[in-house]
Amino acid sequence: MTTSIEPAEDLSVLSGLTEITRFAGVGTAVSASSYSQSEVLDILDVEDPKIRSVFLNSAIDRRFLTLPPESPGGGRVSEPQGDLLDKHKELAVDMGCRALEACLKSAGATLSDLRHLCCVTSTGFLTPGLSALIIRELGIDPHCSRSDIVGMGCNAGLNALNVVAGWSAAHPGELGVVLCSEACSAAYALDGTMRTAVVNSLFGDGSAALAVISGDGRVPGPRVLKFASYIITDALDAMRYDWDRDQDRFSFFLDPQIPYVVGAHAEIVADRLLSGTGLRRSDIGHWLVHSGGKKVIDSVVVNLGLSRHDVRHTTGVLRDYGNLSSGSFLFSYERLAEEGVTRPGDYGVLMTMGPGSTIEMALIQW
Repeated sequence: MTTSIEPAEDLSVLSGLTEITRFAGVGTAVSASSYSQSEVLDILDVEDPKIRSVFLNSAIDRRFLTLPPESPGGGRVSEPQGDLLDKHKELAVDMGCRALEACLKSAGATLSDLRHLCCVTSTGFLTPGLSALIIRELGIDPHCSRSDIVGMGCNAGLNALNVVAGWSAAHPGELGVVLCSEACSAAYALDGTMRTAVVNSLFGDGSAALAVISGDGRVPGPRVLKFASYIITDALDAMRYDWDRDQDRFSFFLDPQIPYVVGAHAEIVADRLLSGTGLRRSDIGHWLVHSGGKKVIDSVVVNLGLSRHDVRHTTGVLRDYGNLSSGSFLFSYERLAEEGVTRPGDYGVLMTMGPGSTIEMALIQW
């Protein structure tokens, strides 16, 4: 019989980290206005029964969105790409600042304690990057080191955590933050097609920040033990955000088969994550899966043998916010932290999925 390894230090050797990185705090923020799915359909004057069905059977109750302004004729029309880039910049900075401040408060820290800021966004392109804009906006020490992860999509929050965990291990005692800020309203297209309807029915605006620190055993949050990554190269174009020549703007595409493709490969990544640890999937007490959509979640549950209770926060975030792209799993982590059910020694798995098609996982322990 395989037995679980108790001391997390044994697993830290596998991760290659000389210092154990711990979660120190989490914070989230959303845009100003929320809408039910039926309200979005009415505002956008959608009458096609097939498209309405996509919205109303999404397992989403409400989302935070910044919809296009009314046209002179009273309807809503697609905004030109330049206006969408402006929207992305405004929303990403505003939500990002609020999520960062909430995160630092949760960690018992202040802006002056921040030593590294890693920003993630996929819903717009900024140069200088989001990290520079937020540092200026909040008056953070300009010596603060920073990194920006752009264009990796919904999986990118764990890519960023991998980067910051490495930075943290090299800078024990110093505070780093992963900040995911996704203005999904800046990726909207209104063309009446089913391709657009699938995207428009799913995504919402939101930012989430996670503070991490190493070398401080007093921090009560879970420690980061190991990462695993997998690119499904045969499905490289199944999720993409690229230029639509017909609309003269960027447009997001989701292949209808992607939930099943992701689900079918989830076991490969989970097995790699747990390989060499002495752990089985049944030893994992907490699963924080990206709220990618109802079918994606269902497929992951079936293929990994999870229960509905295991993904309660994943489905709850989808219900209340929709798909928040890279920061979704941190909204779930915030809910788990507030729930207060974790115990010292518990193991957890974080899982994100996105373009590539890519699956990212991380193993943590309280």
